Amino acid sequence: MTTPEETSLPAAYHAIDEERVEVDAVILGAGIAGLHQLHLLRRLGLRVLVFDKAGDVGGTWWWNRYPGARFDSESHVYQYMFDEELYKGWSWTERFPGQPEIQRWTQYVADRLDLRGHIRFSTTITSAVFDEDRSRWTVRTDRGDTVDAQFFVSCAGPLSAPLENVFEGQNSFSGDILHTAKWPAEDADMTGKRIGVVGIGATGIQVIQTIAGRGRHLTVFARTPQYVLPMKNRVYGEEQQSAYKARFDEVSSTVPHTFAGFDFDFAHVWAEYTPQRRREVMEELYADGSLRLWVGGFADLFFEREVNDEISEFVRNKMRARLGDDRLADILVPSDYGFGTRRVPLEDNYLEVYHRPDVELVGIRDNPIARIAPEGIVLSDGTVHELDVIVLATGFDAGTGSLTRIDVRGRDNRSLAEDWSRDIHTLMGLGIHGYPNLFTIGAPLAPSAALCNMTTCAQQQAEWIRDAITHVRTQGATTIEATKEAEDAWIEHHEQTAAATLIPSTDSWYTGSNVSGKPRRLLSYTGGVGAYRQKCHEVATSGYPGFAIT
Repeated sequence: MTTPEETSLPAAYHAIDEERVEVDAVILGAGIAGLHQLHLLRRLGLRVLVFDKAGDVGGTWWWNRYPGARFDSESHVYQYMFDEELYKGWSWTERFPGQPEIQRWTQYVADRLDLRGHIRFSTTITSAVFDEDRSRWTVRTDRGDTVDAQFFVSCAGPLSAPLENVFEGQNSFSGDILHTAKWPAEDADMTGKRIGVVGIGATGIQVIQTIAGRGRHLTVFARTPQYVLPMKNRVYGEEQQSAYKARFDEVSSTVPHTFAGFDFDFAHVWAEYTPQRRREVMEELYADGSLRLWVGGFADLFFEREVNDEISEFVRNKMRARLGDDRLADILVPSDYGFGTRRVPLEDNYLEVYHRPDVELVGIRDNPIARIAPEGIVLSDGTVHELDVIVLATGFDAGTGSLTRIDVRGRDNRSLAEDWSRDIHTLMGLGIHGYPNLFTIGAPLAPSAALCNMTTCAQQQAEWIRDAITHVRTQGATTIEATKEAEDAWIEHHEQTAAATLIPSTDSWYTGSNVSGKPRRLLSYTGGVGAYRQKCHEVATSGYPGFAIT
């Protein structure tokens, strides 16, 4: 297997001069989206170069190596569906595999499709500037690369810009501070140490349930409680692997058309059931040990307050029963927002962790963290929690951060970071007005920004981008750009669709409210993966209305 260090620029990518290399497309990111996009554009015969700041393929699965990191999508659907042999050539060992196996799968894909030679690892794109006179992008990196490309495709992912420096005094801490999205390759030794975890979102939950008992004492600092569902993982042997592989045709034909890109869809209508039957269905969905109760049960959950209230109370009662302690429940069980309007984590005996004598739960809703001192974490009331290790599970600048942390400039030298600081806008999450030949996957205003099984949406968007590039080149044109009118119309449709749901009423990273000063807008399109896919298909088959092609 070729290692990242052994890759070199293919001979077909020639130097324009001593300083610049010319290609047809530059791709940002070698994760789930980037690998597929590279494969598709190479099959068109394009010269493609990928840059990734990681040391190998995998994207989020390379960076998020924290203890307990794993799928909460079932493994048989978190796969590429464009090649049956590729799909069947890999055998998952669990229903919800862990990070090491997931990264090995991405390495399998890269090697099977012979992609490594086109990827520059450990390299960060620092700027991408559109040259209006030449209708091409100039992309620069921190390693001195200057690349001239017709197309620039961002496959950086919606959760790739971690929030790291969030507390005053972090640099003064005498121990180790670890961010979950930048976990060391060699797992940190916590033996005998006092550990503090800040954050109880999906990532924090996985870390907490995994490291409890590793050190001398674990202190969890919890602000916003989360609805959680128990994960029922199981080992896959040959029988289970053969069973899911035998369903390839069924899964590949149905998954892209469901609401969230999973192997299930909303199957029940609240009004059609008696109270007793509703309860039975909720129990069945809960017992499945997956995300079915969230995005495979009652669609009414997202639209009807009374329905949401009842399902929310159902989950609350499950959590309270497991906790069996009023103080713990007051901190850990949500009461001021509805189930499903924030990200719903799956967990494995997470709530039971708080029954351990070596675990302390500190609620910081009303007594927030004031600063980090050399000895540990200081709360607003002056309480000091002495620690040796601090784990920050503090989230991401979702959807926008991967591009706004790069100096991306379009027509008239306009800055994407400045544009999005005023208002987050895209056309279908695929293009941005003012930025010709820039395509995006996992960007705002598409399901892939939050409400989608990532492989499902990444494949669809990558294939749409391939087809759009093919159309441009077939037409003998040089640029494709979202028009202002079409972008405005999509934003209006996006907002109307979102407003029909209960999701925007809840503060979360879904709405950007976790980042100070970020414009509030629901990042993900809520019309559903299948409906979005159909809209994209209609645009492509109609000659790309809403995109100016010149």
